[in-house]
Amino acid sequence: MAAYQLTTNAYLLPTPAGAFYAVSTKDEDKTRYFLLSLLTQATSQRLDEDFLIRTSGSKNAEEAMELLYRAQGLGWIQGEEQPREAPVGILEEALPAILGKLSSSRKVLLVDNQGLFISAHGFSYELAEELSALSADLSSLYSRHQRLLKNNINIASSAWALVNSHGDSELGIWPLHIGGSQFNLVLMGAPQFNQQAFVELIWILSKRYLVLPDDY
Repeated sequence: MAAYQLTTNAYLLPTPAGAFYAVSTKDEDKTRYFLLSLLTQATSQRLDEDFLIRTSGSKNAEEAMELLYRAQGLGWIQGEEQPREAPVGILEEALPAILGKLSSSRKVLLVDNQGLFISAHGFSYELAEELSALSADLSSLYSRHQRLLKNNINIASSAWALVNSHGDSELGIWPLHIGGSQFNLVLMGAPQFNQQAFVELIWILSKRYLVLPDDY
């Protein structure tokens, strides 16, 4: 306990890397739930011992601080001087502006796991529907070959990409796992996830779809 000291004037949020880690797989662990639980709040919360224990699902302060220290060391958590508010507004109206920031081409599509598109930026309706169906097919393909890719070849990522001759992605499909729901982020061009817009995307989806278990 003496090795850790809380900075209680900080308001906690996942970094873009932390938000990506939290939704990149459906595997469960305390760090993922801690990061996602921060994104179920209406605003970023001021760090104190009680809040940290509650959101990390830890048994005591020492365990909670160890989890926070690890997340901070990995660059998955950030402390800000002022609170930040979650994106507001109707989901379908708020998403397009957020999605447009996540690709170099500004062509981005959010799809559910059944192949129905939720929101799009830069795509026509017809193309969005076709790409939504493609993303669902690739999700099914990954599910059938997950044991080979993840366990035998040890590839942690479940994202797919069509690449050019330089190996750069021209069309990418990125699964996002939030609670029991999976979404696919489909984008043209290079992904630009390392910014606050990606945190906002996971934040608005977590507030809508994430339900933490009662025993968490």
